Amino acid sequence: MKLMCPMGWPWPRCAAGNGAAALRPAMALSCTLRLRQRHPLSAVLSSLPGWDRSLPAQKKAAQRKGKGKGGEGRSLPRSSWDERLADAVTPLWRFPYQEQLQVKYESQKKILQTLASCLEELGIGTQHPGGLCCPLQPIVPSPVINGYRNKSTFSVNRGPDGNPKTVGLYVGTGKARNIVCVKANHMENIPLKHKRVAQCYEDFIRHSPLDSCLLFHKGGHWRELVVRTTSHGHTMAIITFHPQDLGQEALATQKSLLKEFFTCGPGAVCALTSLYFQESTMTRCSHEQAPFQLLHGEPHIFEEVLGLKFRISPDAFFQVNTAGAEALYQAVGELGQVGGDTILLDICCGTGAIGLSLARRVSKVIGIEVVEKAIEDARWNAAFNGISNSEFHSGKAEAVLPQLLSSWEDAQPVVAVVNPSRAGLHYRVVRAIRNCRSIQRLLYISCKPEGEAMRNFTELCCPPDPGKKLLGDPFTPTLAIPFDMFPHTVHCELVLLLTR
Repeated sequence: MKLMCPMGWPWPRCAAGNGAAALRPAMALSCTLRLRQRHPLSAVLSSLPGWDRSLPAQKKAAQRKGKGKGGEGRSLPRSSWDERLADAVTPLWRFPYQEQLQVKYESQKKILQTLASCLEELGIGTQHPGGLCCPLQPIVPSPVINGYRNKSTFSVNRGPDGNPKTVGLYVGTGKARNIVCVKANHMENIPLKHKRVAQCYEDFIRHSPLDSCLLFHKGGHWRELVVRTTSHGHTMAIITFHPQDLGQEALATQKSLLKEFFTCGPGAVCALTSLYFQESTMTRCSHEQAPFQLLHGEPHIFEEVLGLKFRISPDAFFQVNTAGAEALYQAVGELGQVGGDTILLDICCGTGAIGLSLARRVSKVIGIEVVEKAIEDARWNAAFNGISNSEFHSGKAEAVLPQLLSSWEDAQPVVAVVNPSRAGLHYRVVRAIRNCRSIQRLLYISCKPEGEAMRNFTELCCPPDPGKKLLGDPFTPTLAIPFDMFPHTVHCELVLLLTR
């Protein structure tokens, strides 16, 4: 006898039944603007050797068969919409991997050349061969090229066929009013498990009588999906829902249906470790603004990096490429030249991965992170891994760091690591770092160094400016190492070592 859910799906028996086992088979401002004007992405790419949007037919055919260098196991997207999405999100996907690295390396050279020009205008002569502000090492390749993302965010909007309940990624822009949501089935950088969860979520909302929420003021409920996975096989799904004017009873019904679908229904094939639900009336919400509600499973998933176990909450930051993160963290330790008397200051620390991975090589680790749940994870991670020389502070870095540094004595050396969002560091954070004489080595990690990070670079390296309360000695760019954390895209993670 088939069980029928309230929405009409034929469901196998729930976990308590006999069929359960079968169901479990990511002047400073002017320099930034100048970089964007001089080197827009299209111009940077078109100026590089081998870049041609209209690839020759023979090369396309070779890649379709997976014969191109670095193209093993790849398949060309099947429709023009799939190709448009791949070109928008992963514009280097057609290129063999070694050519992708060359494109990115040339892009990083232009960024360092721009920084050198900015510093020269401030009277700081730092130019090295090639017009760079410091030596640039070869880009460190990603250990995993395809399906490397451990976190994917899927939107809900109208698809190419006009269906407003399509789950995928955007082609087009809101400004141009030409957004189309295209399924991510053929995206090279997204793992199969993420795509499976996205497809199941789409199946669920298409059976739901509730509309998708395309514009907040026009009603609708079903919004984005976030999928997080780990090398341990854990999968977390986070569904965002706009409550509009639904009452608590109606909300409880939707949560119950979601839980049943992903535990007893067709969605059970996803074998979710955790299923979260967030009622949100804003574009992005923290747990404090709109709590993540656990509908099913474990509250956390776990990952292992450099022999340490890390707990991950729904909104905690964790590097999107786990294998690449290991190489990045090892390099941070080497570049920082940390020792037994060193204090490692980890600003924007997320779950504490960088600091904890180096904790046994330093005197003390101090982490600062704005996401409170991430700090809870960091403290748990330290305790679970037997690390007792660490402390983690929750709050905005611009509020916590100045107070923290003002109480320090200058005797003990400090190595600072900053890994901010694309918005860069707040000015008060930059000022606190500049004015702390103990910080002689600073590692700035940025996934978008041509953006607001450029402003930070110039503020950290400019001559002392009493008017801006930048009183400490300036830093000097010493070495840059790009890490390819995002194969097939034009982005990479740049580690810039600054010393004084």
